[in-house]
Amino acid sequence: MEESFDHAHVVTSSDSATSTQNEMTAQIEALHRAYREGVAAGARVEDKPRIDFAPYRSSVLRHPTKDLRHADPETIELTSPAFGTRDVHPLEADLTIQHGGEPIGERMIVTGRVVDGSGRPLAGQLVEIWQANASGRYVHKRDQHPAPLDPNFSGVGRCLTDADGNYSFTTIRPGPYPWKNHHNAWRPAHIHFSLFGTAFTQRLVTQMYFPGDPLFPLDPIYQAIVDEDARRRLVATYDHDVTRHEWCTGYRWDIVLSGRGRTLFENDLGADHDDDHENGDHR
Repeated sequence: MEESFDHAHVVTSSDSATSTQNEMTAQIEALHRAYREGVAAGARVEDKPRIDFAPYRSSVLRHPTKDLRHADPETIELTSPAFGTRDVHPLEADLTIQHGGEPIGERMIVTGRVVDGSGRPLAGQLVEIWQANASGRYVHKRDQHPAPLDPNFSGVGRCLTDADGNYSFTTIRPGPYPWKNHHNAWRPAHIHFSLFGTAFTQRLVTQMYFPGDPLFPLDPIYQAIVDEDARRRLVATYDHDVTRHEWCTGYRWDIVLSGRGRTLFENDLGADHDDDHENGDHR
């Protein structure tokens, strides 16, 4: 499992950035306005996060500047881990039963389908998640955010998609948390998703957000996706049919691996890709 902590989460009084949220928001709005004007004038629609997005401060210094080093995938797979139905237990998909007591927070089910660009289901895909707890804190020694840890919540889980491409997790809604991009910067609540395809060399990583989050306009990571339709594809939908009576709320989020309507991943590379790691913070 990828480390279950965003390094950008570490906040101390000595390293807080001095730029204000108003300054960040103004930069975001100017870049989005320029993008919309460009598209109206005939420029192409950007369906990937931008590599270099000034409000997301570390993207300027940390995005790739050279072509990736190529390797023979068959050689890598000879020594890579293997997984299958015997390696992933169904109970690993329930993050609320991994300890001796009930975790604190809003219990919820997050479910959806993993499909290709033509809508065909992808069975047997390894899906992993990691997240902060309801207070916005990760179980990691470098996370010193002054919010309580939950002894009954570790924030990691995994499952395999079924024959129809479905995945499902039972978990706790994560809280927002501060990060060091600028003064009083807060990340919207999100869950990190990792998909391995049929081999560890095919790994894709992204983030799922929740509808109506008031931090969306303020977050440079989310706003580094300048196209509104592309941003929306990272936001789950509340689904009352998934919600269970007197037990939990339910959200649905489908993951599309190819085609024009595909889900955006950290691995997307191109002229407008954003590496999305702010000191280790994953989109």
